[in-house]
Amino acid sequence: MSTSLTNPPRRELQSFLDFPICTDLDQLDGHIGILGIPYGDPYSIDEVTNDQTNAPTWVRRYTERALRKLERWDFDIGGPLLGGKDIKVVDCGDVKADPRNLDLHYANAEAVVRRMLAKGMLPIVIGGDHGIPIPVLRAYDDQGPITLVHIDAHLDWRDDVNGARNGYSSPIRRAAEMDHIGRIFQIGLRSAGSARPEEVEAAIAYGAVLVPDVELQDIGMKAVLDRIPDGGRYYLTIDADGMDPTIMPAVNGPAPGGVTYPQIRTLIHGLVAKGRVVGMDIVEITPKKDLNGITAITAGRIICNLIGKTIQAGYFDAK
Repeated sequence: MSTSLTNPPRRELQSFLDFPICTDLDQLDGHIGILGIPYGDPYSIDEVTNDQTNAPTWVRRYTERALRKLERWDFDIGGPLLGGKDIKVVDCGDVKADPRNLDLHYANAEAVVRRMLAKGMLPIVIGGDHGIPIPVLRAYDDQGPITLVHIDAHLDWRDDVNGARNGYSSPIRRAAEMDHIGRIFQIGLRSAGSARPEEVEAAIAYGAVLVPDVELQDIGMKAVLDRIPDGGRYYLTIDADGMDPTIMPAVNGPAPGGVTYPQIRTLIHGLVAKGRVVGMDIVEITPKKDLNGITAITAGRIICNLIGKTIQAGYFDAK
């Protein structure tokens, strides 16, 4: 019987779910990698280090509320997260940036994701703003064709804003220009953002499948899944403002409506089952606007759904 009258100080999680940290890419070994990309391509000097740069740390801090312990039964995925398998999940830390060279962190991000893919890992990225999928998707240039599935309130097809072509209003436009990106599905569109009629016309001319929120809520996520071809390789990019703001309030551009937690769970489970999810990012979380950590917890739950279901589907059994 312990005679101590005190407990150790409470410890906050540094890595996602307290998984091992590996920032030495030469020693990188694992099946799934968590990567923070805090910085995008700013439209103004005020956006260089906006609050979204704190989001990777914020999401990690709350992951104990997303899943208390790895051995606990997770009712969303139907079992413990790792399913009793010898699965290695590593946290690769955050991509470095240089205040004297604001383009360098995009090159670093692309290089890190390339190293992860070369190791056969599944990258799961936490942003940062929605510019960060641009360097991430560039790293997949030998992985195509990839079907891009986009959750967002906004279209993100601007060619440039203030001369910046790789910012958070342009990721889907840039993705459409990549030879290895094929079909594009954009889900949850609502309200009004930076898109003008010409951006909508460009998306339709490309062949992007636009699913406004008013349609999503009418037909349901299962019907949307049926439109996405089976047997594909899918990359999922999630802008937090595409989600229902009652569960992800910490965003700069909130809009009523949006993808609910059951709907995103259905989408992730469905994509994993119908083909192979090759990567995911979740971006645009603004920690100072969070309420009781619910945005970070929801982000953690979204990531847990992807991890758990890919393991159950046997994605890593042969590695």
